Amino acid sequence: MSQRLGEARRPVRSSRMMVVIPIAWIVAVSVVDVLAPPHIHLGPLLVAAPAITPLFGGPWTVGLVAALAVVAQTTIGVLRDPDELLSANHEAQILALLLVGASLVVFCAVRERRAKELRQVRYVSETAQRIVLPPLPSRLGPLRTASLYLAAEAEAKIGGDLYAAVRTPSGTRLIVGDVRGKGLTAVHDAALLLGAFRFMAHRRADLGELVAYLDRSVCQDLEEPGRHGETFITATVLDIPDRHGRVRMVSCGHPPPVVVRGGRPATVSVLHPAPPLGLGHLAHPRYHVESFPFEPGELLLLYTDGVTEARDTTGTFYPLAERITGWTEDDPDAFLGRFERDLMDHVGGHLDDDAAMIVIGRGVTSAA
Repeated sequence: MSQRLGEARRPVRSSRMMVVIPIAWIVAVSVVDVLAPPHIHLGPLLVAAPAITPLFGGPWTVGLVAALAVVAQTTIGVLRDPDELLSANHEAQILALLLVGASLVVFCAVRERRAKELRQVRYVSETAQRIVLPPLPSRLGPLRTASLYLAAEAEAKIGGDLYAAVRTPSGTRLIVGDVRGKGLTAVHDAALLLGAFRFMAHRRADLGELVAYLDRSVCQDLEEPGRHGETFITATVLDIPDRHGRVRMVSCGHPPPVVVRGGRPATVSVLHPAPPLGLGHLAHPRYHVESFPFEPGELLLLYTDGVTEARDTTGTFYPLAERITGWTEDDPDAFLGRFERDLMDHVGGHLDDDAAMIVIGRGVTSAA
């Protein structure tokens, strides 16, 4: 708590120190103008003082500096023309300072109000992310997990990428997906799918039946009044048994998982991909359940296309399998941390699309 207060006070102290600059400028211009020959007028330079103050000060600071500039201009006029008090030239300069100062005060007030609104929007978006897309638990039965969501826009904390996990009597069911589009509509569709998954995954339904239910849920939402345009969601749904066995999977147009063992990544082959969720009413798909091995000591990597379609400055896509080859981290958190750093290095610190990543490690289960 004290550390946060200290961090908050440092910018305030810095701003107060910066006020010395425009005040020193006002003093310097005033002294030189009073001592200068009668045909030289430096008073117009005083406007620079309130003009630079918004760079570090708020409306009250700007108003104070502007008032000091007006006082300085008035003093200059009185000292230079003691017989006439103030000439028409000085009166015009004072009026200009008043107008500029008032405009800058209004500008700073509007800027602070918008900054406050932006902070509120950030708070709401962060709260929405925690509710709609909370991080996965670090433990799901014998599984160790680590998850990460990276927003493409700095001000946006949540988008259409999604993931969730549900424990069942025999294992863990997971979903990772990506909603077509952005904005509130994508967030709504992601929340709808996650709610449907959490509701149905608890039931003892076959994996194919679960995916068919998810597709119907998305299709029904698209039929609601007010929905326009085409929407679909690519997704992979997995069923990971607690005991050693093959992972069962249905892939709906989503990038395939990657299994990593001893620094050697292997992309899971998807022989019977299904169309994305929300297009079932057009394609009438049959959901084929596929399987692949996942043993202790291996890591399972799930991700969205914001990872594989991330480009560097030359336009080259992120080569996932090539980049992670040779990584020997066996802890999901450590692997994910290195994964994030490597991805951001590849794109130069800025993503063009949202990205979600999940790393899962299988522990050793004891016999019953």
